[in-house]
Amino acid sequence: MTWIPLLLADRSPNLRYLVLTQLMGQDADEQEVQELAASRSRDSLVSDLINLQRDGGNWKELDQAGYTIGGSIRATTAALMRLGYLGIDRNHNAIKRGAKYLFSKQRKDGSWPLPERVSDFEYTRGPYTMSPVQTSVPLLGLAMCGYAEDARSERAFEWLVDKRLEDGTWPAGKVNDVFVGIAGYRRLSRSKWGCRTNTTQSLMCFAHHPKRKHSTEARQALDHLLGRETRDRNNLGFNVARYIGIEPHRGVLTYHAKFDPALLLDLCSRVGANRSDPRVKELIKWTLDQQGEYGLWDYAPHPKASRWISFDILRSLRNIDDSTDWITTKQRRKFSPYPKTTKRF
Repeated sequence: MTWIPLLLADRSPNLRYLVLTQLMGQDADEQEVQELAASRSRDSLVSDLINLQRDGGNWKELDQAGYTIGGSIRATTAALMRLGYLGIDRNHNAIKRGAKYLFSKQRKDGSWPLPERVSDFEYTRGPYTMSPVQTSVPLLGLAMCGYAEDARSERAFEWLVDKRLEDGTWPAGKVNDVFVGIAGYRRLSRSKWGCRTNTTQSLMCFAHHPKRKHSTEARQALDHLLGRETRDRNNLGFNVARYIGIEPHRGVLTYHAKFDPALLLDLCSRVGANRSDPRVKELIKWTLDQQGEYGLWDYAPHPKASRWISFDILRSLRNIDDSTDWITTKQRRKFSPYPKTTKRF
């Protein structure tokens, strides 16, 4: 395991703490783990972020800690995603204040308001009136910090269940009662109206819920994503790079424009996809083929994210096993976002 000294040499006490506890299985009472736990809040990944938090508990701009667009709800969500990914839970004061702010913006039906960039967008029949990402984005930040089973979060989950399509995906949105069209790169192979961005983001919420991660909703959504999967080496680990502020939080419907195989691997480990599934087996083999000679996965766009991404991939591989009752229904299909149409003449 040549990756151990390389990961433990990282300057971030948070990364070293996660490697020791989640990859090497060390207990919280171990001396080195305790020493790292005491210094985690002084890590610039945490301290710089907390210094940007406003008096109301929200974040407005994260220019110094990972650029985000979309207003205070999106910026606050991005901050909670990072803290949650680092393993900092709802007992931390900054998370309590951020969660209080997000819940204050929640509507009575469990949803959050549409982002301005979506609500102001004029589609063919008028502006959007609903898009699942309006709720699945803030809900994920809360779920990653330990609020998944909070009664207010559960209302948001029920709202997402209500917006789910019969085929197990989530749509791009609606204008009144009419589904909006889907850009080719966001299509799913076996769904007419299913949107990859909305389905991915909603699934991520379910995957971070202690009970709903094994639900029918979670498994059907993952089944669709495995059937649609494409692989781009440069995107491997993009989502982790975004969590830690190296890649920006950009886009609404384009939030998952890049298909990150490492994110799919993480979802497989959380939802309970079985290694015997041919698609999972193939994804694992492809991922291992990208591993460098020293046991790490390089992230070419921003090499400083490579250790974090390597930790994330190793954790996912460690947590995928053969003991789940996973059922495969969507075979992997070659995907083309904009297939050529046959001319009649």
